[in-house]
Amino acid sequence: MAKNKKVKFGAIIHGIGGTTDGWRHPSVPADASVNLSFYKERARLAERGKFSFIFIADGLHINEKSLPHFLNRFEPITLLTAIAGVTEKIGLVGTLSSTYSEPFNVARQFLSLDHISSGRAGWNVVTSPSAGSAQNFNGKELPTHEERYRRASEHLKVVKGLWDSWEEDAFIRNKETGVFFDETKLHPLNHEGEFYSVKGPLNLERSKQGYPVIFQAGSSERGRLFAAESADAIFTGQETLEEAIEFYKDVKEKATQFGRKEDELLIFPGISPIIADTVEEAQKVYEDFISLIPIERAITHLGRFFDHFDFRSFPLDEPFPDIGEVGKEAFQSTTEKIKKMAKEHQLTLRQVAQQMAVPRSSFLGTPTIVADKIQTWFESGGADGFIIHTDIPEQFQLFVDKVIPILQERGIYEKEYEGTTLRDHLNLSKPVNQNEHKALLNKEY
Repeated sequence: MAKNKKVKFGAIIHGIGGTTDGWRHPSVPADASVNLSFYKERARLAERGKFSFIFIADGLHINEKSLPHFLNRFEPITLLTAIAGVTEKIGLVGTLSSTYSEPFNVARQFLSLDHISSGRAGWNVVTSPSAGSAQNFNGKELPTHEERYRRASEHLKVVKGLWDSWEEDAFIRNKETGVFFDETKLHPLNHEGEFYSVKGPLNLERSKQGYPVIFQAGSSERGRLFAAESADAIFTGQETLEEAIEFYKDVKEKATQFGRKEDELLIFPGISPIIADTVEEAQKVYEDFISLIPIERAITHLGRFFDHFDFRSFPLDEPFPDIGEVGKEAFQSTTEKIKKMAKEHQLTLRQVAQQMAVPRSSFLGTPTIVADKIQTWFESGGADGFIIHTDIPEQFQLFVDKVIPILQERGIYEKEYEGTTLRDHLNLSKPVNQNEHKALLNKEY
């Protein structure tokens, strides 16, 4: 680990939460997913805790089995733009599908957010694994896992190319001469590829941080390769330190194979800390919360990861069933992890469903215990930072008020923001404008 390196945090703001019935908890506003004041409050709390960014997830398909938060929630770019107006430093990261969006629109949306927030935007590039999403976008079948990632790779290449449409000093804006811009510093893209034909240029200049930070959330082998080649940060989820170290090492090595430095790609495992004055009290918080989830809904929620497979015909208290390749083209890395977990720990269908409905956090206990574990993962090479996800609002408050100060005292977490952009917060360099680079090379030769 580099000397003086600090751990980074992002916070998922997830409205009423990612469970079937967690919205029934007394501290959760029942309308949180469409309550702008709730999001603003959470974002300001995260900023007070010096979080590098907040993160808004998204999806493009619902049915009667969907989680309550999925049924009724804001579109991320619109929401983040509103939050930009009530925050000053914290990064603003949102999910947007590369499978069901046009590169030109994506480039404009995120670069607009980047300008509005003075360089704090980030794009979580997803490939949309739900077959139902295709039916909402003139499609009848979900593209294969491999095709979705080929499309994502080209999509991102086009978006980055559009973000480089203008050189840094292209807009002169000289009122005396009447020269608004330098035509030699405007560059059409003229992209022709497998999936996209985009002429460009983009009708928006580069932002303070060059262009938005690129996040990626897939942990499959193909997802790792995509992140290693093109992303600035990757969201992931490991249950143990050993798994986290293996993932961290693998993705960093893949990044170097693409000619990148290891610190150019940051690894963020997601964790759900549960904090109390004692371990027993923290365990009670978890048990009280999971008691809100009826087993029938937990079973239905489990099926979502397997492309809404119906598990109800299988016995609850017998070993997790062998369902073959079901769900392989959906949440591939997640379904493989579920099956592996069930087999290794000899879990029943009931146990797997409960664990997926409300995973028992291994970051559970007193503030010191949680801080110790974060420090261990960070210093052992399991993470560059963490995505904090709490379905109970007061737990996030406890993390900011109780855990953050411990990490600051230990010297592994910043006491103040050192810059103003999201790239500053993550110690990522500003991307080189490829058109300026080409122009410089032409002058030299």
